Amino acid sequence: MKKRLIALTLALLLVLALAACAGKEEDKTIKVGATPAPHAEILEVAKELLAEEGYTLEIVEFDDYIMPNTAVEEGELDANYFQHITYMNGFNADNGTHLVSAAAIHYEPFGLYAGKTDSLDALADGAQIAIPNDATNGGRALLLLQEQGLITLAEDSGLEPTVQDIVDNPKNLEIVELEARLLPTTLEDVDMAVINGNYAIDANLKIADALAVEANDGTAAEAYANVVAVKEGNENSEAIQALVKALESEEVRAFIEETYEGAVMPLF
Repeated sequence: MKKRLIALTLALLLVLALAACAGKEEDKTIKVGATPAPHAEILEVAKELLAEEGYTLEIVEFDDYIMPNTAVEEGELDANYFQHITYMNGFNADNGTHLVSAAAIHYEPFGLYAGKTDSLDALADGAQIAIPNDATNGGRALLLLQEQGLITLAEDSGLEPTVQDIVDNPKNLEIVELEARLLPTTLEDVDMAVINGNYAIDANLKIADALAVEANDGTAAEAYANVVAVKEGNENSEAIQALVKALESEEVRAFIEETYEGAVMPLF
């Protein structure tokens, strides 16, 4: 009877040990939300590096800017990689979320792309220029239009000006505000559009063909650095630090530089 009890005890301990090992294996999975290009593509490079460290990287693709943030806040994702720091801070303020940056990985210069009109000089009075309709990216687009001398914004409008902050519009441009992901598909219907880097890449728009591009140094690169976003308190976890290390690797740098030809600029 005693031998049987010992055997059962040993069997139970073995089951518990196996369960603990399985739990540890599950803990080595990192679930990250991303928009398809360039973020998910960059994560695919990091995925191989993480595998060498025993981690499984699960990439969940999104085509909007809201769901990947709510999924991190609610614990459905460990992190996301799709947004710049200014957008993340604005999202927190608007939605009461608690997202923080674990690392700044890259910068995507905004470009002004030709639609029905192929040069700035050819813009007619009343021409339509489409921009993103969210506060941070819309403001960023207006700042680019100001840099090109197309409009003048109020001096105190900061990094998030709105169309109401336009104080001079000599060509009477009509600013058309659209959801960021729709801008490439509506480009042929407007004279020009200011398009987010990831959606421009998705649409095979080359930054070299843009009529105007943000400078890749100074305020814009800092304010619009694309970050690995996590829920506050998780930024120093072993898994997130492993993810950051992989994303800041020389392999990822080489991939970015060779693949995106200036449309994506590494910040590490």
